[in-house]
Amino acid sequence: MRGASRTSFAGLVEQLEAENITSAAVATRLGNELFAVVGLLDNEHGLRRALSDPGKPAAEKAAVASALLHGKVTGRTESLVVAAVESRWATSGDMVDAIEQLAIEALVLTAEAEDGLDDLEDGLFRFGRVVATTSLPADAKDELLSTLLRGKVTPVTLRLITQMVTHPRGRALPVALDMCAGIAARRREQLIAVVRSVVELTAAQQRRLADELAAAYGHRVHLNIVIDPTVMGGISVQIGDELIDGTAARKLAAVRRKLAG
Repeated sequence: MRGASRTSFAGLVEQLEAENITSAAVATRLGNELFAVVGLLDNEHGLRRALSDPGKPAAEKAAVASALLHGKVTGRTESLVVAAVESRWATSGDMVDAIEQLAIEALVLTAEAEDGLDDLEDGLFRFGRVVATTSLPADAKDELLSTLLRGKVTPVTLRLITQMVTHPRGRALPVALDMCAGIAARRREQLIAVVRSVVELTAAQQRRLADELAAAYGHRVHLNIVIDPTVMGGISVQIGDELIDGTAARKLAAVRRKLAG
């Protein structure tokens, strides 16, 4: 998103936060309704352009959105969508992207209410690894989800993955999953570290590694562990664009000494 769009989206997130949603059922319904609005706007191009047209008065666009949604969704959903159409966006696509991200934020609230943020992040990561190493025809998507995920991930994780698989909106699936994982991580104000290790790390080692990385980066860190026998030096850590490999990083050298202690 460009500057104006980012500012508008930040305002929507603040409005969502002000709702102070602590119920998983409420958050899930909000997320599902917002995803339905995204689907409608993706399909109805004329409506999307009309609702995001910067040349039209905000009140006029708000009235159209309210008339369209009133009685069909909860008041909370209607209010957020109305706020979105009243805001200024660089493109009509930015507006729909923002509503989609609000839907993801809502389902992340579901996971938080169920004390399942770790499970959500782990499920998104594991499925992303499967996607990265598996090539399946488009008509196998439903079978893939049924075979790999049902009963193996939380319902909210399955809901988000299903949404990203069935409505990619022009994105590669790993990119869409990373977006969801990033929103979940930001919810806890923590970083995601992909840790590649020659051997499995014990629970105690993982805790110490997470603590040392948190101290180094100033944020809580969630670990996604990948067993990779090709890693030089025994372990590597990637946080965002920064790769800390086992042969070059003083940060990781200090972490390793403490893990061995």
